[in-house]
Amino acid sequence: MPYAKFILPTAPTQPVTLNMGMSMPSWYDIVGLDERSNEECNGILQSRDRIRSILKKEHDRGLPYSRMALAGFSQGGALSLFTGLQMEDASQKLAGILVLSGYLAGEPQFKLTRGLEDTPILHCHGTKDPLVLFQLAGRSRDLLASKGVKNYTIKSYPMEHTVIPDELQDALLFLQKIVPPVEGACIKAKDPSEMSVAELREALQRADVGDKARHLVEKHDLVRLLKDHRNTSK
Repeated sequence: MPYAKFILPTAPTQPVTLNMGMSMPSWYDIVGLDERSNEECNGILQSRDRIRSILKKEHDRGLPYSRMALAGFSQGGALSLFTGLQMEDASQKLAGILVLSGYLAGEPQFKLTRGLEDTPILHCHGTKDPLVLFQLAGRSRDLLASKGVKNYTIKSYPMEHTVIPDELQDALLFLQKIVPPVEGACIKAKDPSEMSVAELREALQRADVGDKARHLVEKHDLVRLLKDHRNTSK
């Protein structure tokens, strides 16, 4: 999906009850391993609002909500589900939601936004998952169906709490379906001179010339290296 922009936010570090109260990266507090949807999930509302703000920032840059999707693994999948179905109004309906080994978290705090009932949802889950039990996938679908959700697909895989190639292929096909390339659109690479140093180094790494940039410290040198690489690759 070369036309897509992927944003990978990191959860804040905070105390987690299940982790004996010790701090760890977490979108919300987890109390136990069973009946997770009944937990209060302290912090989940703040995390939902943070994800909403990221989506709004992209929208303010000109990207329609209908060209955005939320995806995540485990707790990230739970937050994607919790946020994607609770956008502020129907005008912010997303292209879809991808849940990997997740579940409906914070059900007591969840209220489906009217107009988002048919948001496409793909839930991939391992039948041997010892951490987020496979039955929680069905329970999440049933709970959401009782609230009006209509387009919830579950796909199962013989795996534990992890990901496998077959699952990732299904995830890719889902994302390509809900966010296809815009017909006739020209995908233009960002001008190196407009990139930050971090973006330059990432682009050089993807181009397999990261070693040449290792000892460069000035931005103009990184810009020249990337431009030279693109020119010789044409």
